Amino acid sequence: MAIVVQKRDYSILGEESRRAEEKGLVAAEWYTSPIPRAKMKELMKRKDGPAIRDTIIWFFGLVVLGYIAYLSWGTWWSIPAFLAYGMLYATPADSRWHECGHGTAFKTPWMNEVIYQIASFMVLRSATPWRWSHARHHTDTIIVGRDPEIVTERPPLWKILWMQMFDLYGGPVEIKRFVMHAFGKLEAQEKEYIPQSEHKKVFREARVYMLIILAVIAACIYFGSILPAMFIILPSFYGFILVLGFGMTQHLGLYEDVLDHRLNSRTIYMNPVLRYLYWNMNYHVEHHMFPMVPYHALSKLHEEMKADCPPARPSFSAALKEVVMALKKQKLDPHYVVVKPLPSTARPYMYGIEHKSNLRSDMS
Repeated sequence: MAIVVQKRDYSILGEESRRAEEKGLVAAEWYTSPIPRAKMKELMKRKDGPAIRDTIIWFFGLVVLGYIAYLSWGTWWSIPAFLAYGMLYATPADSRWHECGHGTAFKTPWMNEVIYQIASFMVLRSATPWRWSHARHHTDTIIVGRDPEIVTERPPLWKILWMQMFDLYGGPVEIKRFVMHAFGKLEAQEKEYIPQSEHKKVFREARVYMLIILAVIAACIYFGSILPAMFIILPSFYGFILVLGFGMTQHLGLYEDVLDHRLNSRTIYMNPVLRYLYWNMNYHVEHHMFPMVPYHALSKLHEEMKADCPPARPSFSAALKEVVMALKKQKLDPHYVVVKPLPSTARPYMYGIEHKSNLRSDMS
């Protein structure tokens, strides 16, 4: 007898949004680990130095790898050269977009805004809409019908995940939004979280983005080569693989509709190179619980919270394997989740709502 899987509506305009509000999950009070006030004040201190240093290294790396890729153009060496360039283009752009969007990467506000705008274009995200989308993501993290940034629904849509290895789903969607915004239009769901006062800013940004895209296309036509686009725009696609991997390990396979980030977010230990590319967002439970702590202080925050959280996943590959196994199980059983036992020093999980008795979990 075939198993009939009842699918939920993950759009933020559907019935699930109303249900989430009825359950008390909208803009609710979330669990926070106990951190002494003085220590939290110290951790929240913003600095320009670390982000300036990291930004200089990033742009210098792009120049070096870009020059090597340019020299290799027309040979087989261009494949690894451009892959390296694309990954250095897209992966830090994603994490810099994220942290500068929070306004915590730099102490100086205009520095956050400049890098945020540059990084937004580099990963083909409309800057202002995504700022408000991400604010909703933090307010209602992985609440079905409320969070517009859930990577995939349950059961998982494998076709979209495979396409996203090269941003072939999200990228075209964002370019379509650029065009809509350039003509002064918003999607219905965008009107749900973007204030009216921000609409003109959305339209101005989109027009700048479209001018850049058209200029790159014109350069390709003029030179009779796609080489200009290989340095701007196309790296957002061919260099996207780590962006997807990092995004998948943040929340997938964990609980939906809870009010405890220890249940719906995943902290992972990573090597220094991945941590640099990701800007310490591997400390994802910590970031969601205390989003105003800058990226450079997240490892210290992790040490403060460790006794109140499940053990961090030992590596990026281990976390990715855990996610893939969970998604495979959710294909047949959408209620399946991965949850790790808490240490004896931790306070109990705060689920927020009463979960069904048929909820499956992996307590290994």
